[in-house]
Amino acid sequence: MKKDTLILYISMFIMGSCGIAYEYTFSKISSDLLGNSTKQWAIIIGLMMLFMGIGSDIQKYIKDRSLISKFIFFEALLSLIGGAGPLFLLYIFGEYRDFYRLFQYLFIVSTGLIIGMEIPLLTRVNEGYAKNLKINLGGILKMDYIGSFAGAIIWIFVLPIWFNIIESGMVLGIFNIFVAMVTLIYFRNQLKHFGKLLLFIVVIAVLNGFILYNAGEWSIETEQKLYRDKVILSKTTQYQHIVLTKSDNNIFNCYINGNLQFSSLDEHIYHEMLVHPPMQLAEKRSNILILGGGDGLALREILKYDDVEMVTLVDIDPLMTDLASKDKNFLLLNKGSLSEERVNIFKSNSISSSGTLPIYSKNFNLYKESEYDSVATVQIFNIDAFTFIDEIKDIYDVVIIDFPDPNSRELSKLYSKGFYTRLQKKLSKYGIIVQQSTSPFHANKTYNCIGKTMESSGFKVVPYHQNVPSFGEWGFWIGAKNLNIKKSLDSEKFKNIPTTFFTSPLFDSSKIFGKSILNKDSVGVNTVINNIIYNYYDKAWKNL
Repeated sequence: MKKDTLILYISMFIMGSCGIAYEYTFSKISSDLLGNSTKQWAIIIGLMMLFMGIGSDIQKYIKDRSLISKFIFFEALLSLIGGAGPLFLLYIFGEYRDFYRLFQYLFIVSTGLIIGMEIPLLTRVNEGYAKNLKINLGGILKMDYIGSFAGAIIWIFVLPIWFNIIESGMVLGIFNIFVAMVTLIYFRNQLKHFGKLLLFIVVIAVLNGFILYNAGEWSIETEQKLYRDKVILSKTTQYQHIVLTKSDNNIFNCYINGNLQFSSLDEHIYHEMLVHPPMQLAEKRSNILILGGGDGLALREILKYDDVEMVTLVDIDPLMTDLASKDKNFLLLNKGSLSEERVNIFKSNSISSSGTLPIYSKNFNLYKESEYDSVATVQIFNIDAFTFIDEIKDIYDVVIIDFPDPNSRELSKLYSKGFYTRLQKKLSKYGIIVQQSTSPFHANKTYNCIGKTMESSGFKVVPYHQNVPSFGEWGFWIGAKNLNIKKSLDSEKFKNIPTTFFTSPLFDSSKIFGKSILNKDSVGVNTVINNIIYNYYDKAWKNL
């Protein structure tokens, strides 16, 4: 292989890596800002592929003269557009949200066009060194495809270790500048405008370096514009984007993918209404399962019951359980329910537990040596709940389901008939489940669909609701196989359970709905295949 061809192949390999990574980066930033990750990824990658095709056609109008110079120019330009694009889009979303989609598509179209033009341009350049069309075309495309695979692996497993999504874009831009510079130096004797190209590359490189150096600070400042209160943490994991804010009067909020997860102002209302009805209706409370709830707030309420022996918490994101067990703001709220000193947190995607540690507490607020009483043993699995239910062999008395709303097709499977059917097999004879079920007022069809889907899986169901100021009117569904869940709670039996908001009479009143709210006949059953709950949810919140 000629050295000239080798240089071009290496350039194509890096281009392929950066190209696929740019697609992922634009898709990720858009799904973080707009939600609905499946839709965003499909549209953005599809649109980029379309304009790559258009770019491949447009290049036929580029004359053969100075092809290498034109390739170098496009490569340097791509490093700026693709690299700085995510940061610029974040800024636009914060300052000029109405124009976000316009600029989003502008960056996607520009990136796709440039990448599309570069591949045939390199093929045309390589014609001078690989005369055989089969060898030339096969070699260029081979390096592009192999590079794309390498780029996907690096984007998923390497870049997130050191860089956030904004910084990752700039790192990709540096690789494009590297390709432009290497090509410029190697083919310098064939270039008529070497000095101008060198100056252009240096300017772009300095600009990229300056943006990368300030990207961390700028991204925080830009993201701050999206939130009323001060952003104290912003992190993106392979699963979700987590933002923590704190107001001047110490109200602590947690957002996942831009949606409010909880507010310290009123989270006790939500979590007490989620946990105490099923716990007090249950015949037994010895073995409890929490699906979601990595913040430890539902666990805090569960540990108020002395007869709880084992709690298993399943949350897909290790960062959330790490924050819940270490961050002072979380600890103040969850009373150390996942404290690292007493809980073994499993961070692999294996279903196998590496052991358990008991939780000890005297009064959930004060810890003193030699005065601990054993409350429960807590296991924490960082794994997808759908996978967990399929593989775990334990049987549970109470299951608390605290998933995010079904605002994506990925999440909708956790509200499916198949999921509830599998879950029913993990319940004891008189086992009971509760499902947070979004707003029965704003997302009425979604709410009714959840109840109908649970019922179709063999559960007897009871709906209830409560106003949570941060969320508005919020709903829940309780389900059981053989238990009478329509009975009133025994307030005397549980009078020693400390709550801030919840009372037994309150639960009775929360089961009363206005006319037309409960209408399961108007909705279908959600399955893994039809995903209708996502369609209900998407339409409901779009119309607000």
